[in-house]
Amino acid sequence: MSNGAFLYPNVTSLPGQSGIGQTERQPKGEKGLKGEFDKVFEQALDKKIGGQSELEQVRSPLKFSAHATQRLRDRKITLDAAMMAKVNDAVDKADAKGLDDALVLTKDAALIVSVRNRTVITAIDNNSLSGNVFTNIDGAVIV
Repeated sequence: MSNGAFLYPNVTSLPGQSGIGQTERQPKGEKGLKGEFDKVFEQALDKKIGGQSELEQVRSPLKFSAHATQRLRDRKITLDAAMMAKVNDAVDKADAKGLDDALVLTKDAALIVSVRNRTVITAIDNNSLSGNVFTNIDGAVIV
């Protein structure tokens, strides 16, 4: 054993060898051959619907500040699923126009929304709308 050779009893290959020759392995970072996952992932990124990729169309849900939640409760304003969908669409339209803060008018209420944060800041019922002045908004969307 003085010649530097080691014996590995009952071992079919040396540690660190996987049976794939070094020339057959693809170096990390090389973009020559792509796996099935890479192909599907790139297709999902490239797929466009209405000018936006599927990933861009995933929008974050609309949130309500503590103040807005309290106002909705105090003023007995209810927003059903259909109305919430309309409000979400209104926020998307406001975002597309580049608005930061918008007034969203529904048949039952007026909502001040931070478009950038997708957060309803406050809510006013229709009975209380008359005579109000809305400040610090960039625009309005009527639903």
